[in-house]
Parts: sequence; structure tokens; C-alpha cells
Amino acid sequence: MRHPWKRLPVVLAAIALAGCSGDLLGPAGARRAIIPPAHNPIIFVHGWHGTASTWTTMIGRFKADGWTDAELSNFTYSSDQSNATTAKLLAARVDSVLAATGATQVDIVSHSMGALSTRYYAKNLGGSGKIDAWVSLGGPNHGTQTAYACFTTACQEMYPGSTFLKNLNSVDETPGTPRYATFWSPCDEVINPDSSVPLSGGAVNTQTSCLTHSNLHEDATVYAKVRDWVK
Repeated sequence: MRHPWKRLPVVLAAIALAGCSGDLLGPAGARRAIIPPAHNPIIFVHGWHGTASTWTTMIGRFKADGWTDAELSNFTYSSDQSNATTAKLLAARVDSVLAATGATQVDIVSHSMGALSTRYYAKNLGGSGKIDAWVSLGGPNHGTQTAYACFTTACQEMYPGSTFLKNLNSVDETPGTPRYATFWSPCDEVINPDSSVPLSGGAVNTQTSCLTHSNLHEDATVYAKVRDWVK
């Protein structure tokens, strides 16, 4: 007679397998579909010498308004490198977020120089089809004179009239199907001239109240407009 205890390893193996695959497999071993999130995931991209913590206040407000942790993604990158290099990192982040959430598109909210890498991604790396709404808060979309104080690759790309900006802005400043929105402040001490921020084409360009450059991502009124744009 076969002793019951001899079947214990088999039973334990079956339990372990079930535990590992329970979130992925349905009846008869069929793979369960990932349920898309209630909102498009938002990817936040900081500016020159910023960090992921740039977005602490805004992410907290999105959470209070119903967005989940899985729907909110930020990261830190080296802002001395070319914006084209950062765009490649963004492309990988977008694909990772889409795969993890089951969403078909993301929304992108950028501050300052973050507008350049995200636009490069949309225009040159096939990103436009993966973006629903795109937001620039104080982005140097046509350059800023304050960048002349710095000589890194990223700063040189922000020089007004740089080859990088000429190529980025050629033909169509709002390529593809994303909904583009920019916000600019008449009191921005970093973006000079203020007219650098607005994009021609299909963008909605909004002047804020008298806010400093950093307050663009802290101001409650700006947040509400950004939230209404991406939702």
C-alpha cells in the first residue's frame, strides 16, 4: 500500500505552482487578461537638474483625486545628457508602464527641459501613437537665454536657435495625434523669453498667473487645469 506521506512533495509542488500562477491563470490554465486602469497612466518628466521629487505635490493631488499608484510614474535621469538620450529612456519607461497596466496610451506631464525629451520621443521615436495627452509646464520649446550659463550637451540644446531645437520644431511642432497643452508664466525667471513655451499647430497654450518657474508644478490652479486636460 502506498503511504499518504509519500505524496506530500507532489501536493506541495502543486500548491506552490498554483500560488505562483494564480494571478495569471484562469480556468483550465487560460491566461487572464490584465484589466486596463481607470485612467491613462501618467508619466512625469522633470527638467534640468530636477529629480523625481519634483512631482511630489502634484502626484499627491492626483492620488487625492482618484489616481492610483500604478497610474502615476516618475523617475530621475541625468539632465546633463542629450535630450535625445533621455527620450530613449522615456521610450523604455512608456513601454514598461503600458505592459504593466494594460493601458494602450499614457499621458505625459513635463516640467521645463522635460518638454524637449518628451517631444523628441513623440516626434522621432514613434511615441506619438502611445501618448494621449501631453503637457509642458514652462518648457523651453524654443530655447531660453538662461541656458547660455551652462555648457553641457543638454544646455546647448536649449540655446535659442540650436540645431536640436531647429530639428525638433521643423515641419510640425505638435506631431501626431496627442493632445498638446503648454502652460507659461509671465513671471518665469528661467524661461526667457516667455514666448518660448507656446507651441504652434494644434497645441492649447495657457498663460498662468504670476508664478515662478518651480511654482508651475506646485500651484493648485495649474494642477486643476492639468488634471482636467489629461482625464
